[in-house]
Amino acid sequence: MGVILSIPADAGRRRIEELLQENEDRVFKRWLEIAGSASGGQVDRSSLAGQLRELYQALRQSFGDSGDLSDLRGLLAELSRTRARQGFTSTETAIVVFGLKEALYESVEEDASPEALRGFIWFSRVIDDLGLFTVESYATAREKVILDQAEQLLELSTPVVKLWDGIVAVPLVGTLDSARTQVVMEKLLQILVDTGSEHAVIDITGVPAVDTQVAQHLLKTVVAARLMGAECVISGIRPQIAHTIVTLGIEFGDIVTKATLADALAHTLRASGVEFTKRGGSRIAVRTVED
Repeated sequence: MGVILSIPADAGRRRIEELLQENEDRVFKRWLEIAGSASGGQVDRSSLAGQLRELYQALRQSFGDSGDLSDLRGLLAELSRTRARQGFTSTETAIVVFGLKEALYESVEEDASPEALRGFIWFSRVIDDLGLFTVESYATAREKVILDQAEQLLELSTPVVKLWDGIVAVPLVGTLDSARTQVVMEKLLQILVDTGSEHAVIDITGVPAVDTQVAQHLLKTVVAARLMGAECVISGIRPQIAHTIVTLGIEFGDIVTKATLADALAHTLRASGVEFTKRGGSRIAVRTVED
């Protein structure tokens, strides 16, 4: 009959703590090699070494704090956020944590004591939990990065430009949804306040299609501008869009619509008191009518 050897969990944990202390330089060096390989040369080795040194010390400190991993988790969360911003993948980030198991196992294998082997099982569970926490933190940070980038692209895709004194334009490209309408409205109203403009041109030449929802968004923007004392002209009404608007029975009411941005600009200039006079063939002279 075989003999069953029972190793207390505390004994295994203490042996792992001793191995981490006794073989610190060796384990850390091996861990740095694994993490560096996973980073693919995207991060400076000295910077990576500093991050891993902090993690290593925080891990050892947690052993003396009755297993309190709050400081270590904080460092891992910061590592995840940094790597998410730098463009690392979740796998590359997780390997930084999981690599410590492989680095320590070489020392455990050499020790080969029942305490070390039992302790390594406990240590693996700790590292697995920390690795999962790191992946979750990375996913959260990466999602925030993507949302921030989407907001920046939305800002860039909705410029408000000054065409003339008292005239601004909003050239729209792409789909117009509720979120984008809100950005358009806010930027347009702000530029109307900043410039004191009384006329605005909303150009939808780059909008692929106009349905009932898009029309409602446009109408809301026009109404908001009117509340600020500015009149809006909608330009870019192509034949296909005009046909769709008629088919859907969409009513723009007393809102002025034009086929092109040039037509809209000419209309707003005339409304601003600017006269056009043809001189010498196709040349056009512009002068402002004084009150």
